[in-house]
Amino acid sequence: MLTFRSALCRSVTFAAMRLVLASRSPRRADLLRAAGLFFDVFPVDVDERFGPDEKPEHAVARLAETKATIAAASRPDAVVLGADTTVLIRGEALGKPASADDAARMLRLLSGRTHDVLTGLCVCSGSRRLRHVEPTRVRLARMSETEIAWYVSTGEPFDKAGAYAVQGLASRFVEGIEGSYSNVVGLPISRVYELLKELGCDTLGTKNSQ
Repeated sequence: MLTFRSALCRSVTFAAMRLVLASRSPRRADLLRAAGLFFDVFPVDVDERFGPDEKPEHAVARLAETKATIAAASRPDAVVLGADTTVLIRGEALGKPASADDAARMLRLLSGRTHDVLTGLCVCSGSRRLRHVEPTRVRLARMSETEIAWYVSTGEPFDKAGAYAVQGLASRFVEGIEGSYSNVVGLPISRVYELLKELGCDTLGTKNSQ
């Protein structure tokens, strides 16, 4: 688990705070909405490829910060949240599958094994920013070739890191999770909340009511 801090985390008042999600992921938006957090969506396009020999935990932290920085340049009045998720198995980082064959390859790697899900987070407001990498361990049941072919045919794997959706049809193959469930979906909500509090954000609206 990596946590980074930069600059002083002075308070952001409720009246001035507006959370912006620097992502087009509907799953991340759903998670924030379910937690009662109000936000705007500001999708950004970045090259999500890892650098040569770049460690996965460093890569997701870098990409999360890059997304947040790009969005913050257009929304300097806001508190911006960037995130990036990868799946790590036997030293290989799995992003979103490029094809049906690639999705099947990833699922064969994950079948019957425990893997790690890493989500890099960056919350920033002006020059103030907090970065964190959240790990979760997931074990998938052994999947037959018939099950893999069926799951790929549903289309669900194609925009998911690691080629599966823990909250969807793939839930039937998940044997266990150690850590944050929402992290596997794409955003560790409890950690996001803690980072917002550390930045001084009044997500409960208590300052506004005083």
